[in-house]
Amino acid sequence: MSIEVGNKLQGKVTGITNFGAFVELPGGSTGLVHISEVADSYVKDINEHLKVGEEVEVKVMNVGSDGKIGLSIRKAKPESERPQRPQRPRHNNRQSQPVERAENFEQKMARFMKDSEERLSTLKRATESKRGGRGSRRG
Repeated sequence: MSIEVGNKLQGKVTGITNFGAFVELPGGSTGLVHISEVADSYVKDINEHLKVGEEVEVKVMNVGSDGKIGLSIRKAKPESERPQRPQRPRHNNRQSQPVERAENFEQKMARFMKDSEERLSTLKRATESKRGGRGSRRG
């Protein structure tokens, strides 16, 4: 069986490192499942999810020109078993948005300029009072 991107294969975990697991595929080739591709949730310790000698189903994610094979366990699962991320709302009203954004920008810029001038004047007052050091007289 040839190893092509998108194929789902059965493999055997042959080694575990702190960055992933090596999986022997049919035909004797070996691929790497990066730690981020082991589970849908955050994986702190890969040993909590995989053991050497364990049979796993993997999906071929990429095959490099140097022969390195990138694999994923989490993407080998059917869509129905994978947790779904909530959909972000999309804005369909694109025509009125630039006008609102321009007004919003002008308001933000005016507020920023006012705050900036206030901070600058406070800073100037603080530095002017400290000039001359301790007990010195201005003449």
